[in-house]
Amino acid sequence: MNIDSIQNGVVLDHIRAGKSMLIYQYLHLDTLNCSVAIIQNARSVRMGKKDIIKVDTPMELDLDVLGYFDSNITVNIIRDGKLVDKKHVELPKKLVNVIRCRNPRCITMAEEHLDAIFLLSDPVRHTYRCAYCDTATDKTFP
Repeated sequence: MNIDSIQNGVVLDHIRAGKSMLIYQYLHLDTLNCSVAIIQNARSVRMGKKDIIKVDTPMELDLDVLGYFDSNITVNIIRDGKLVDKKHVELPKKLVNVIRCRNPRCITMAEEHLDAIFLLSDPVRHTYRCAYCDTATDKTFP
């Protein structure tokens, strides 16, 4: 298989195998007017298998959202065919408008204009708690 290199854009590497489509959908990559390559189950010495997403256009990414999906992702910024920056994401301590509270009595259910704010309460289990009502929610994506 031959996937062309990109000249200007972003490569999301070290995505846990099978999770690239969730990231593709959440980032709305289908709305871009450029080439997007998704490589699934690529061989990896470190991970066994991994997914990769290549986007052939420069774009801003929310590293907190990517860290929520998978804290192993590396974001490679490519310009003129060369790697100019590499960022490692982390599990975010705070999420805003990424997940919704599941408590039907939470203020965010009645007041839809309020930001859904969650704070990391257990980094081992990837558990977040609603900043308003303290309801715990486990990671919903992976």
